[in-house]
Amino acid sequence: MKALKATTPKTIRVVIVDDHEVVRIGLRAVLNLTSGIKVVGQTASMREAISLCERLRPDLALLDIRLPDGSGIDAAREILSYSPSTKVLFLTSFADDHTVTEAILSGAHGYLLKDIASDGLVRAIRTIADGHTLIDPRLADLSQPQSRDSRFSMSRPKRPLLSPQEQRLLPLIADGLTNREIASVLQLSEKTVKNYLAKLCTKLNIGRRSQLAAFYAASFKGSGGLLASSYPQDSVIPADRSK
Repeated sequence: MKALKATTPKTIRVVIVDDHEVVRIGLRAVLNLTSGIKVVGQTASMREAISLCERLRPDLALLDIRLPDGSGIDAAREILSYSPSTKVLFLTSFADDHTVTEAILSGAHGYLLKDIASDGLVRAIRTIADGHTLIDPRLADLSQPQSRDSRFSMSRPKRPLLSPQEQRLLPLIADGLTNREIASVLQLSEKTVKNYLAKLCTKLNIGRRSQLAAFYAASFKGSGGLLASSYPQDSVIPADRSK
């Protein structure tokens, strides 16, 4: 009998995008000293970030929101368009509702504030690279797609009103089930599941399954998401396996 060879964990290749040189240097130093993570590129520019990710196809892009030549959110959309296998994690000081919501709707897989400890950031990178979504729970109430003009409502709902069936659908999407698997669990036809998905995407103004998973993690999971510095492994939300 042949002895089983030990498998070496894949190195997570990271591109850092931040407009502050000192921040980039610090992040690069921390990540390159971490086993299993390697920084393969860094830049302060939105355009160069898109170009780097298109050329290098990193496992993860670590993005700030504000860049000298544009927005990290616009960069995320372009990066995911050119390199859909790349995970996008925002690391920023911006915590307003508009920015958080737009970042999630861009298709990003995580959103953290810059006051996170270095070991928490490392865990977050590994969690997202492993196919999960993550959002700082302090931002949970800001991450829900909804009307941003409070003049029309004195008490806005915490999330869009979803039907019971739509609420049953969301955790299955977050668990990474395909349409066929969801149909089997809910005892529906695959066509009916597709119709529910279309309605969900329209209602939430969302276009990707990973965005639905992020929305579920932020809006329906207890405290509203995963805290990168301390979170149970059985609470992470797998990303989608099927478009």
